[in-house]
Amino acid sequence: MRTRVGQHAAWPGAVVPRSFFARPATTVAPQLLNKILACADGRSGRIVEVEAYRGSIDPAAHTFRGKTPRNAVMFGPAGHMYVYFTYGMHWCANCVCAPPGEGVLIRALEPLHGLAQMRGARPEGIRDRDLCRGPARLTQALGITGAQNGIDLVEDPDGFAIVDDGMRPPKGLTGTRRVGIRVGVELPWRWSVPDSRYVSGPATVRALVAGAPGRR
Repeated sequence: MRTRVGQHAAWPGAVVPRSFFARPATTVAPQLLNKILACADGRSGRIVEVEAYRGSIDPAAHTFRGKTPRNAVMFGPAGHMYVYFTYGMHWCANCVCAPPGEGVLIRALEPLHGLAQMRGARPEGIRDRDLCRGPARLTQALGITGAQNGIDLVEDPDGFAIVDDGMRPPKGLTGTRRVGIRVGVELPWRWSVPDSRYVSGPATVRALVAGAPGRR
């Protein structure tokens, strides 16, 4: 187990630095794949599905119309967690990126550690495959609520972190359409690990056509 000086020994890898997040969400999102979302209590999961939201140029973003008390965290420093409540029942977790207003929604995890705790936090009888297969499921499994809104993913040894255990993101991916939105549906800003059984929505991804530019 590798840990970073000054960080909690529970982290199953090296904590991703703030500079990683201080880039456009469409750059950060595909590079988050195969990183690990870890909790200081030992629960963790490998990120297998993400969506980018690009603030004022993205009508599906919470920040499209500017800063409000609800979304203020998204206009703060990169590398913090933005947690919001949706449909009157679910929490969703995002990584704050740059420029202000941009972020990445973590849509699904492959459970790695602390599965017993995750099972206890989810309804009885849920398959391990489904513990974190969806943005609301993963927050429930990891105990993420509004109390975590605004926490620092880089320098909080008692909270949550994004860590790198050496597994690289998949190569040659391009984005697909995001899930569960009504506007900006044409924007290809969703990425997932090919063939992962833990992905929440349609898992269709394709290799970039040789010579074609990546989506930004």
